[in-house]
Amino acid sequence: MKPVLLALSFLSPEHRAQVARAFPTLELVYQPDIAQWAEAIAAHGPRVQVVMTIGTLGLSAGQMQAMPGLKLICTLGVGYENVDIKHAHAHGILVGNGAGTNDESVADHAMGLMLASLRGIVRLDRLTREGVWRTALPLPPQLSHKRLGIVGMGTIGKRIAQRALGFEMEIGYHNRRERSDVAHRYFGDVHALAAWCDVLLIATPGGPETRHLVNAEVLDALGPDGHLVNIARGSVVDTAALADAIRAGRIAGAGLDVYESEPKPPAELLDLDKVVLTPHVAGWSPEAVQAAVDRFVANVRCYLEGRALVSPV
Repeated sequence: MKPVLLALSFLSPEHRAQVARAFPTLELVYQPDIAQWAEAIAAHGPRVQVVMTIGTLGLSAGQMQAMPGLKLICTLGVGYENVDIKHAHAHGILVGNGAGTNDESVADHAMGLMLASLRGIVRLDRLTREGVWRTALPLPPQLSHKRLGIVGMGTIGKRIAQRALGFEMEIGYHNRRERSDVAHRYFGDVHALAAWCDVLLIATPGGPETRHLVNAEVLDALGPDGHLVNIARGSVVDTAALADAIRAGRIAGAGLDVYESEPKPPAELLDLDKVVLTPHVAGWSPEAVQAAVDRFVANVRCYLEGRALVSPV
């Protein structure tokens, strides 16, 4: 029997066919339903050699132990926060990701959420359909010349900053350390960045280190005219604190592509028309998804041929 490539993340039929064609010596087992993972791992565990997952779903040490022949784990996106990297490396399991494959799509979506939040585009669409004319509405602020604070100046943060310059925004950022290749103003902590900026944009990795990095105190520092945009991980923002801040008018609005409850929508925010929500699709475009699948294929091919991964973790 062939070794198994276990795909635990969503793939279209076309991409499943691409992966199957690329690796005729592996049996592709496709199980994107997390509720069925245990059954799939129990059924195929001894033969699993490669696992495909995503950062938000990850792969635990216990799941790896149930696949004694596992040699490679790849996440389709850049994130890998719920993959037990320490366990994988300690047991000689290679880990790769899709770094760089969806940066452009995420950065585009971030700009859309910024515009939607500041300009109230979703709310204005609804009011227009109800027959409300502009003279009955408050003036929505412009995005141009605002101060943008980016939390996480990685490749995606840099792409967003590049686009923001087209709106002549002033840019500051917070990172684990100051970057020598970035000319924008550096802030040593998120609270100071929030107090300075008009839009606080989250582009930092998820995981325990950044959980609720944006809390009530940071939102209060952002202030009643400030907007929050999150295209990173829902865990970075304290959802209850965000709901309270918007209800009390302590911040002006938010645009979120990610949230703590996903894939379920964030119940605390659903009745707030100053919040724009999208279903974790910032990195989903035909171009980005194809690039991610191509990267997965390239990483697996490198492993099978004994070469270094294209994007190792």
